[in-house]
Parts: sequence; C-alpha cells; structure tokens
Amino acid sequence: MILPRKRMTLVLAFTLASLCALSSFGDSAKSQVVDRELQSRNFATNKIGTNPTRGMVIYLPPGYGESSQRYPVIYFLPNNFEGNYRFVFDKRDARSLFDRAIAAGVIGKFILVCVDITTPLGNSWAVNSPVTGNWDDFVTQELVPDIDANFKTWPSRDSRGIAGVFMGGHGAIRLAMRHPEVFGSVYAMHPVGTGSGIQIMDSLPNWDLLANAKTQDEVKKDGYSLIFTTIFQAFLPNADHSPLFFDQPAHRDGGRLVIDGKLTERLRNSFFLESMIPQYADNLKSLRGFKFDWARSDLNQDHVYSNQAFTHKLNEFGIIHEAEEYNGAWGEPNWGQDGRVYTAVLPFFQRHLGFGGHNENSPK
Repeated sequence: MILPRKRMTLVLAFTLASLCALSSFGDSAKSQVVDRELQSRNFATNKIGTNPTRGMVIYLPPGYGESSQRYPVIYFLPNNFEGNYRFVFDKRDARSLFDRAIAAGVIGKFILVCVDITTPLGNSWAVNSPVTGNWDDFVTQELVPDIDANFKTWPSRDSRGIAGVFMGGHGAIRLAMRHPEVFGSVYAMHPVGTGSGIQIMDSLPNWDLLANAKTQDEVKKDGYSLIFTTIFQAFLPNADHSPLFFDQPAHRDGGRLVIDGKLTERLRNSFFLESMIPQYADNLKSLRGFKFDWARSDLNQDHVYSNQAFTHKLNEFGIIHEAEEYNGAWGEPNWGQDGRVYTAVLPFFQRHLGFGGHNENSPK
C-alpha cells in the first residue's frame, strides 16, 4: 500500500516525536549523579584554613525524576587516602555499581551522599574542634537537614544510614554512636582508631619534626606525623599553640620517648571508639543495624588487633552488632561486583534501612 505524501509526512513526524519522547523518558529514568555545595557556619573560627564551602556528590536512583516516591539515604564518608570525595564515582564507577545492585534486587532504590570531610591536612575525624571546625555539628545540623530539604528523602533515622571506609569508617561509627536520633544504622569498612593497637600510638610520629615545625606543610614530610597531626588537632586541640595548634602528648629527650600521661589519657578517652562504649552503650543498642569489618592480612596489624578487641568490648556491654574479619589485605578492591560494597554493605542496608519511611525493607 502506498500512502499519500502528506499522510506519510504526518506518520513520520508522529514516529519521530514518539521516539524522542521515549528517548527523553529513558534519559530521565536513569540514575543521576549530582554535585552540590553547602556553605557552612561551623568553620568560621577554625585555625587551619578549613574551607566553609563543603562539596558533596549525590547519587539519585533510576526513576527519581519522575517519581513522587521518597527514598532512604546512605551518608558515605570516604577514605581520604584514596583521593577526594568524588573518587568512588570518578575512579570506581560507583554509579554503575549502585544501578546494578538496584536492578538485581540487592537493595531497594536509595540516595547516597558522599561528602568532603577533610581539613587542609587530611581527615577531620568527624568531631568538633576549635582548631579544625565543628564537623559533628556540620554533618548532623547542616548536611542532613539540607539533604532532607532539597531531595525526596524519608526524613527519619529509620531511613537514614551512614557508612565509611578506613578513617571514614571511624567517623561513621562515631556519628552513629553519638547521634542515633539522626542515623539508624551504620556500616564501617575497616575502621581505624577503634582502640589500642600492638604498637603504642606515641611510637609512631616523628616528635622532633612536630616540635620544630614552623608551618603546617612541614608535617607532610612524614606520613605518620601528618596523620597524627590531624588526630591531635581534632582531639588535643590548642587554638593558641601555632602553627600546628595542638598539645603534644609526647616528646623526645635525646633518644628517649617521654610521654605526658594526662594528655595521653585525654587522647585515648576521646579518640578511641572503644573508650566511648560505656558512655554511648544505650545509643548503640538503639541502632537498627551496626556492622564493621576488617582485613585479616592488613600490613598494619594494629588495625586487626584493635578491631578484634573492639568487637569483644561491644559484647561485654551487650551491644548487638556484626563484626567480620575477612581474608585479604586492606586496599584490595571494594567496588567491583565481587567487592564488599556490593556483597556486604548494600545487603546490610537492605536489611536495616526503612524503605517506606519506617520498617519496610522490601525493594521498590
């Protein structure tokens, strides 16, 4: 059958319009990765140049743009050793991994927020400090309300989880421990700073370097000294002690290490998560889910030792949790389809997040 030219033109136009509409729907039905900045009030008086404009990247699940549905949120604190807060999206293709997990029913549709929690020298440890800024307040009083106000979330602790890797894992547990009214579940991947290691902390920094530094940048010459500068600025802050702005818990006297017992006690009680268990035991018991893991063959066996001790102390206080020592070394890939994000972290949140605002956990 041969159609008249005018009718053929109308059919062709209708077909093209239909294809465009389908294409447009297909694009909008895909997941999205959104960049956002938040101007914070919590860093106005910091001493080390922490930028009050905090960046974040937000994963929105497939169909988010067309649906009136609300979604649970996972807040993710990255390991700043691997790169900046965008690293898992730029280098690990987190978006595709989340898409596959949702399509396979590993987890229901969710929003994920990955935020920059670093200071000019490294990790903030997610604590309030007169030196580095009020990071705990930033997350709980500014970041979470901002996300709830601007995205289609279930704004309740039951539908809000927090996760982190390494130093970010420490921060995730700390925030959930202190704020169970904000975060209902937590998964920490290979957290550090959970408790005492095999070596004493004061044996690791270069104390002569710390004592004689004229600028903050000088501590970047030594890895342990840099890490411990961030720890001391967070947990032994001294806003009057320029240029590093902390009280030094030890020093070298010739070849002898001299430890200040009072400052070390203060550091242990505020930094080690296991020291916080007695104070926050009831908070931890109220969580919907709590899990952490660690690699058996970590080259730094302090991390293995401290996490083993941490799970035992949690048991002593009757705190229900999951703790897994897996076979491998820290730093092995977590982000492939066989990695722990896909096989452990997302299934954990599928079980413990409220996908209907309260207690529903079925995929949507």
